[in-house]
Amino acid sequence: MKKLALIAIAFLVFSCKKESAEPFGTPTTTDKKSEATLTPEALGKELFENKGACIACHRVDAKLIGPSVQEMAKTYKEQNGNIIAFLKEEAKPIMDPTQYEVMKANLAITKAMSEEELKAIEAYIYSNLK
Repeated sequence: MKKLALIAIAFLVFSCKKESAEPFGTPTTTDKKSEATLTPEALGKELFENKGACIACHRVDAKLIGPSVQEMAKTYKEQNGNIIAFLKEEAKPIMDPTQYEVMKANLAITKAMSEEELKAIEAYIYSNLK
């Protein structure tokens, strides 16, 4: 009986398909290969909604925890603000300084982004200017 059980286990172990070397899930559009195919606005939207986690507090046309994307675009344009400098934590907030402490956690994420990624987020924000 023990021999039969060992043979069955060995059969199962050696007959199972090997796991694929492919990464699990669908690649995100922020993979290096596909970044080049996206417009700056599309890449910025992807970063805004995923890697940057900005979508947790900001909506395009409505205030959530933070101001809307449209409001950010309008204010930064009117005040000649520098979105990239703010995201690098090199410029003071011009939107709502009382919300700055809430934003600090995400600034750690944006400070680690490349210049190209930050420019893409800026392009996405300005693409929503109304």
